[in-house]
Amino acid sequence: MKFSDFEVEHWEENRKFYDTCLIPFTGLSGFESPPEAVQALERLRDFMDLVEKPFKGRIVTYPAIQYGGGGYVDLINEVCRKVKSSGFQYAVVLTADIALQQREIVESDLVLSLPIIEASQESKNNIDIGMKIQEMWQR
Repeated sequence: MKFSDFEVEHWEENRKFYDTCLIPFTGLSGFESPPEAVQALERLRDFMDLVEKPFKGRIVTYPAIQYGGGGYVDLINEVCRKVKSSGFQYAVVLTADIALQQREIVESDLVLSLPIIEASQESKNNIDIGMKIQEMWQR
């Protein structure tokens, strides 16, 4: 569910079921034309669907970190650390356009980078992504 789908009174009641925070990362540079920015957001949305839909009820999607540039790795790590200290057990970073490595985002439990997944897999992305999330929850 999206962070905006929760009401305060229901969040306190149901938070025990939502142990995973999904942090989308668009990685825009600011040089994109409006149509290019829209395309990037659509790619991110489509990729997020592969995580949000099958795991609805356990994952909360937070607002996206939209821009890359200097220091974005530190920012993503900081956000992961903070959401975990606020009560989430897992932080998952997802990006459709940036080749983001797990070893860079040390505060996350899983990084799903579509360029890396596509470069290294022959199987369907949704099957692989589902397996990665299940493996993370079993650690």
